[in-house]
Amino acid sequence: QVQLVESGGGLVQAGGSLRLSCAASGSIRSILSINAMGWYRQAPGKQRELVAAVTRGGSTNYADSVKGRFTIFRDNAKITVYLQMNSLKPEDTAVYHCFVNTGAENWGQGVQVTVSS
Repeated sequence: QVQLVESGGGLVQAGGSLRLSCAASGSIRSILSINAMGWYRQAPGKQRELVAAVTRGGSTNYADSVKGRFTIFRDNAKITVYLQMNSLKPEDTAVYHCFVNTGAENWGQGVQVTVSS
């Protein structure tokens, strides 16, 4: 099992930026099993949405709604995944959850991102 600690959420005005971080820890076996890392988000009354993901090899995948504005990257040495969010919009307001796939899905508790208009 992998433990995830997220940070970086907060309140920002539209057009602003935030960077989310998610640090993973656990047994050596579980850490070596990590493949994809990424972020989902869920806004009130809406379904959970995959925001971005990055594989161990560096391949990335983004939701259409964030392409060109968000960038996901990972530091394998620090076992940390980051989500750089630029040009934020009010519709980006949600709880953002980090996930790590080790063959099983591991989830963080989530951080609130609020974008004011």
